Amino acid sequence: MPDTSSSLLDAAHVAFITGTVGINLAACRPGGFPALSRAVGCRVSADCGQVSVLVGAAAAADVIDAVRRSGAVAVVFSDPPTHRTLQLKGSNALVLPPEPGDVALAHAYRDAFAAILAPFGFAEGVVRAFLSCPDDDLLAVRFSPSAAFSQTPGPHAGEPLPGRS
Repeated sequence: MPDTSSSLLDAAHVAFITGTVGINLAACRPGGFPALSRAVGCRVSADCGQVSVLVGAAAAADVIDAVRRSGAVAVVFSDPPTHRTLQLKGSNALVLPPEPGDVALAHAYRDAFAAILAPFGFAEGVVRAFLSCPDDDLLAVRFSPSAAFSQTPGPHAGEPLPGRS
């Protein structure tokens, strides 16, 4: 079991964000304009202190540029069947090459995400095309969460995670 004592994330949060959830990575471009990209997987360090989201360099070019300029990111993880949503923010993000296993993680994520959206009428081919990324284009954006919020629609949306923020 991971030691989460110094992290904003507990084991349940880690299981959620590394599961089959939609992942959107956002950053701020010069002039205050937002940049957003879908991510194709997530991994968390053993101590739960660092989160890495995987993106395609071409598809996420604006976000990657913004992250390199400021290091500030916001990542939203949302479960399509329940709309349960968690948002993490960080200010020390780095753009890194993928680690061993990240390509397989991205493939597994696309397979699982296509399957979870199928009951909602989204054709597998459409989901795969939407999340497509050549293996050699994959990058990781790693950051230490400095704030974490529930963003599940409802009366508690926007509240910091209990006891963690």
